[in-house]
Amino acid sequence: MINTKDNRSLLRKYLIKLYGKEKAKQLMIKNKDNLFDSNGLAYALGKRSIEFFCVYFLQDFFLPKPTNQARNLAPVHYEVWEELEKMFIHNQHDKQEFILPRGLGKTSIIDVAGSCFLHCYKYSMFTIVLANRELDAVNFVDQTKKALQTSYITHTFGNLVNPRTRVVNKLELELDNDTKIQAYSSGSSVRGASYISGSGIFRPMAYIADDYISEADILTNESKQKKYQKWLKEVEEGGDEAVIRNGKIIKPATKFLVLGTPLAAGDFIDEIRKNPEYKVFHRSVVDFDVDEYFDNHTYWQQFRRILFDDKIQDPLMDSKKYYEANKEHMEFPTIWEKYNCYKLALKYFNKRLAFMQELMCNCENIGDKWFRSNRTQSREEVEEHTFIKTMLCIDTAGVKSKDKRRSDYFAFTLGSLSDNDFKYIRKGELRKFNEFEHYINHVIKLLKEFEDVTHVFVEKNTYNGLDVEQIQQAINKDEELIHRDINFINEMQKKNKDEKISTIVSDVDNGRVIFCEERVEKDYLDQVMEFSGQRFSLHDDAVDSLAEFVNRVDEIEIVKEIESVPRSWLL
Repeated sequence: MINTKDNRSLLRKYLIKLYGKEKAKQLMIKNKDNLFDSNGLAYALGKRSIEFFCVYFLQDFFLPKPTNQARNLAPVHYEVWEELEKMFIHNQHDKQEFILPRGLGKTSIIDVAGSCFLHCYKYSMFTIVLANRELDAVNFVDQTKKALQTSYITHTFGNLVNPRTRVVNKLELELDNDTKIQAYSSGSSVRGASYISGSGIFRPMAYIADDYISEADILTNESKQKKYQKWLKEVEEGGDEAVIRNGKIIKPATKFLVLGTPLAAGDFIDEIRKNPEYKVFHRSVVDFDVDEYFDNHTYWQQFRRILFDDKIQDPLMDSKKYYEANKEHMEFPTIWEKYNCYKLALKYFNKRLAFMQELMCNCENIGDKWFRSNRTQSREEVEEHTFIKTMLCIDTAGVKSKDKRRSDYFAFTLGSLSDNDFKYIRKGELRKFNEFEHYINHVIKLLKEFEDVTHVFVEKNTYNGLDVEQIQQAINKDEELIHRDINFINEMQKKNKDEKISTIVSDVDNGRVIFCEERVEKDYLDQVMEFSGQRFSLHDDAVDSLAEFVNRVDEIEIVKEIESVPRSWLL
């Protein structure tokens, strides 16, 4: 049923919003025989209001019903549709970026809803949607196809999706009204793209880039710029200027929509944000300073202490019980009902940098110091724990460097994973050696000092494995070490350093990584705490080796020898 009481109420509500109560009443009476049919009142209203188009024609996706799992829309969703109206209906601007937190439903609210609107009313004859992966592009086409086949749209606009007579596949959606939507993955070229139909030849009239970047696009400054320059030279050049006659717009200029979440300072999303041609719509999961809020909130600080207490058997469960008991004091407003305060807090405390980027959409303070606090214990406290894995990680440097201030340090991180799942840095050192053999001798000294070391990681970039060979030869000549089973991991460092280090920030801040007061040198810990990102830090040797330990110690395997075999095993 289309002409229902609920749908008439919805139509009346938006008519009043657009025209006022009296005019809305007149329009309802005048069009009482054609409220929802082809070219009816709902059709006319939808052409003037994207919000109405979405809540009526796409109500199965956006309005909670017994037949779906939709959540209530938040004010931000209506604000987004208002921006799209300004862009597509009122032609107030041609380029816009939406920077929104992960999980807000931006693909449905903007990509799918926007594409349906543009093509139902032929505001765009040819739309190109760009996604990071082909799978994302395929999913978009599939969602849009399903949306265009809902009963509300087919009743008013007819059956637009017709695979028998039109090109309809996983990446192309040609509609029966001579318009087309085409999706591309970011690795594909859109240069020279056009659509030929019975109505003419059309260049793209709208480009939508949704989560257009991947981790590979932020590995280096060059990769960041390459993505941005591709957009400027290939995508934007594929658009067309407006046709204006006697001050009247005959054909609007091509529209460019960019939506996503920043991954790093200077990435594609960040560069578009700084481009003055783009209007920017930026929202975060909360509208207050999260650092100040959590740092000064009595209940959340107690929650944090429980969560990272290495003496509690199940700190996660205990912290959740504390939250449930004090929920009324700990809840805070979020951008949408979907976001749960407890889960947001866990994300913040465990992965603050990821929280700031993905949910606060903030890359502006990447140059600030990454680490905010650290936890130390005395040597006696550290050594009383039961260690299940012990590892030495070495970040190497050159010897005999002329510029002693700017040259890199050798960084040594010797740490253990305890049976309480906390990680203890039992020794942290920075060194500069004048002779290569001094470096080798220092490693031997550390292996003798800590008899439980089973694995040594040495980055391969500096000496290409020569140092590992020398260390192993020295071990074989040493009476104390020759009988030890010490495994070496010698690999080239190819992963983005900032990305690697970002994974340990929350563990250090929250005390899941604990430093020995006597054995971790002040210069080592200071270098860790001063780190502000690779581009903004003079030295990153200590934090690099620390990150290797924290990330690798979980992965190493300890093989214990069987001292005796029961006779029954042999039978």
